[in-house]
Amino acid sequence: MAKPTTATTTAPRTKRSRTRRAGESAYGLLLVGRNLVMAAVVLLLLVAGVWTSWGTAQHSMLTKGRERGTMMVARCGEERCTGPFVPADPASPDRRKVTIDEAVTHRTGERLLVAVKPGTDDVVRTGWGGVLHAWVPLGGSFMLAALVVAGGLRMRRTAWVLGVLGSALMGASFALL
Repeated sequence: MAKPTTATTTAPRTKRSRTRRAGESAYGLLLVGRNLVMAAVVLLLLVAGVWTSWGTAQHSMLTKGRERGTMMVARCGEERCTGPFVPADPASPDRRKVTIDEAVTHRTGERLLVAVKPGTDDVVRTGWGGVLHAWVPLGGSFMLAALVVAGGLRMRRTAWVLGVLGSALMGASFALL
């Protein structure tokens, strides 16, 4: 009488060749390598965003000990606006002409709370609008990193979080300016 076959009966195992095992290991290493490269690209994008933003954000956020005051926008060019600066501290001298990025102003005649970059006649806007505007490059790097995380690392939920954070940062900046 023949033995009935059941689901628990398995076929005899055959040993895979060394070439096949090496090929599978190499493919696994390629996948790990790809993920490491993509993670390094994401890290590079985020560090570049922080680095770029910090150049302006430090003057906008850390105003203690810096020369602060009010700037009246007198004239705007293609990229920069100029105008006189009246310091908040009466002991500080007035400046006849300081410059600010044109993106943070709306029209001539506008008065802005600003802080002077040390050693220059450049000013940056302070307050929530100025701080958020300073971090706009980081918002852009969040959005670029989201594409790499979704496409390269296949982490879609994390990519959505990065993209939404970047969009929210940029949207809040433009809403407050």
